[in-house]
Amino acid sequence: MKRPFDIVTFDCYGTLVDWESGIAGAFAGLAERSNQAAAMVEREKVLAAYAEREPLVQAERYRTYREVLAETARRVASALGFEVPAGEEDFLAASLAGWRPFSDTGPALRRLAAAGYGLGILSNVDEDLLRATRRHLPVEFDLIVTAQQVGTYKPAPGHFHEARRQVAGRPWLHAAQSFFHDVVPARALGIPVAWVNRKGESAAGGVRADRELRDLTELADWLAPR
Repeated sequence: MKRPFDIVTFDCYGTLVDWESGIAGAFAGLAERSNQAAAMVEREKVLAAYAEREPLVQAERYRTYREVLAETARRVASALGFEVPAGEEDFLAASLAGWRPFSDTGPALRRLAAAGYGLGILSNVDEDLLRATRRHLPVEFDLIVTAQQVGTYKPAPGHFHEARRQVAGRPWLHAAQSFFHDVVPARALGIPVAWVNRKGESAAGGVRADRELRDLTELADWLAPR
């Protein structure tokens, strides 16, 4: 079977890595260490507050992602009625190296690599934090674009412009879970995009991904059928 693309890039956190469990676990650990009520860091409340505030922090001005994590965590804590104790400001960034890939990530990446696809990551993160995460991923990546490199955060187009420059005209697919951060800007730039809709969300604003899939196993079944 002829490959439909030469290279497949991925968002990392939320697509390859279960960052929601990582974030919720970090807040729960903070509550335990600081003897604050666990009810203040209930998973769904934390994740909803985080999803609302992180894009706002990223849009204000360029900060390192470590700084984004610290400022977002402070705002989440304030909204939920607890405090990030002095000396714990970096607790989210410190936890990131332990955030684990989804169970389908490793097998799908191996299948795509074995089928001859070049693989890449476009991530709203710092270089050192992504290096820690890549230790959990079983393949090498041909293309890496981070927020630290381009000085902006998706959905701003910087990642996609830099990736397009490096792809240099080869057939390219971007695959991501976040409709807001990835699907919308990719479609606006005419980049083929697969929406890995892990949470069963609905498309918005009349934007449609080129392909919608439930997980990375379905992506591998499409691009590298057995």
